[in-house]
Formats: sequence, C-alpha cells, structure tokens
Amino acid sequence: MRENELLEKEEIFSKVLRAGRRTYFFDVRSTKADDYYITITESKKFTEEDGSFHFKKHKIYLYKEDFTSFKEILNEMTDFVLDQKGEEVISERHQKDFKNEYAAVENKNSFTDISFDDI
Repeated sequence: MRENELLEKEEIFSKVLRAGRRTYFFDVRSTKADDYYITITESKKFTEEDGSFHFKKHKIYLYKEDFTSFKEILNEMTDFVLDQKGEEVISERHQKDFKNEYAAVENKNSFTDISFDDI
C-alpha cells in the first residue's frame, strides 16, 4: 500500500474545535480490520519566556463498543455541570482584571532591600 493510500485510509472524517490555548481534534480512523474508531486529541500551547512555544498533546481512543456508555456518561456530566453552574464561564482567570492570588501573596512575602547599617 502506498503512503498516500495509508494516510487517506486513516483520515476518514475530522473536526477541529479551537478554544483559546487549547485545540481539540476529533478524528474518525480505521482499524486494520477496516472498522472505525474515534480519537480525541487535546493540544495545548505553552509559550516560553523567550517567546518560543511548544505543544502538549493528550489523546483518547474511543472504540464503537464504548460509544453508548461514553455518550451517556458525557451527557450526564455536562448536564450536571450546566444544571449546577449554568453556561456562563465564572472562572476568575477569564476576567480581564484577574490578579493571581498566588502572585499577590508572593509579592507580599517577598524580601525587601535592607541595609545592615540600619540594624
């Protein structure tokens, strides 16, 4: 089998969801027995201090025999969150004026310049 045929066989159907620093890839792929399964990949971008960046990826393989149970639990979990907290994002980190509490504590507890002549 040529390489192009192999790639075509693997990429049956794909969707992408971009969500800030995260991107989710939903792909239908084919097994060696020519059955289908789904991969869900989370790719998260991390920027270094020097401006360079790298991505961390996590992948889930979901096979047909687990679709029904997976959908039921996912629906139950998402319904629970939405029923309890609504659809509005309430995370402080998403607010423009967010100040990291840890950074504030660090600044409060940081050392100050002291002259030993003062002691």
